[in-house]
Amino acid sequence: MTVTSADVARHAGLSRATVSQVLNGHAHRFAVETAERVLKAAKELDYEPSTAGRMLRTGLSDFVIALVPNTTFGGNLQDIFDTVTEQLAKRGLTLVLRLSTQSPSSLDRILAGMKPRAVLSLQPFTDQEKSILAERGVPSFDTSTSGNLNYSIGRIQAEHLVAQGYQRIAFAHLRDNRLDPYGDDRENAVKDVCREAGLPAPMVFGLGVDAAEAGAALDLLKPGVGVACYNDDIAITLLNAANRRGWSVPADIGLVGMDNTPLSQVTNPRLTTIGYDLAAVAQLSVAAALAALGEGEVPAAADIELHLIAGDSA
Repeated sequence: MTVTSADVARHAGLSRATVSQVLNGHAHRFAVETAERVLKAAKELDYEPSTAGRMLRTGLSDFVIALVPNTTFGGNLQDIFDTVTEQLAKRGLTLVLRLSTQSPSSLDRILAGMKPRAVLSLQPFTDQEKSILAERGVPSFDTSTSGNLNYSIGRIQAEHLVAQGYQRIAFAHLRDNRLDPYGDDRENAVKDVCREAGLPAPMVFGLGVDAAEAGAALDLLKPGVGVACYNDDIAITLLNAANRRGWSVPADIGLVGMDNTPLSQVTNPRLTTIGYDLAAVAQLSVAAALAALGEGEVPAAADIELHLIAGDSA
């Protein structure tokens, strides 16, 4: 049964008008003892304020919208946003995940209908999106790290492969119908590392999580190549194809993934991959939300540290 402010008033033995004002942030108008009675009664009844009512009173909801690029993510994203959801809930805010679209009007409809307290994005806002957010007066903040984080991922992968003695390097994109806001920076980093090491320019190709495509990729790569992979899914796809073909891993092909997924640690051989502190990413997102609401300083993306998880695939 939904607990209403009227229930709180009866439990506290106070008028509905008094309870309503205290619950709506006007406790300073009443004696401390009165306000405490209201809050104590609300807590005992597990009272949750009505979002619809708040929207009518203030023109704002308690929603914080996170715009997620319509690209591929592993299970790490769920782990991150589970934490963000919990942390924002402690502050009376509700996190809503929304896939980004290429239509600015879609964002405008969301803002008009949900009246969020703030909007976060995992990639930079476009100029049109910035204009819409400004017109609607909605605080916003993008939690992306420009190209720096993704460039660093590509460098770590390529530098490890070079250090292991591979004279030919490749970069494997994830081929998918969805957007890829991250792959280009990683590819550019691999190209830079090859140039700095005096190696030929890397072969760049894309494949899906598909056995036939992985086999065709091996035909092009030839033995003796090290591959920096977009994520662990691509690395494992190539690893399975190499095993079926009888290639020795890491002698014939070296593979470095990204994301340190649980599956990467149970492959044969165990995948070399890149990991990062999920808790740090979650705290960055929470801090970004609070900064957008004017309740903290803008967080520094540099707090996210990448580290190579040494396996046996490279």
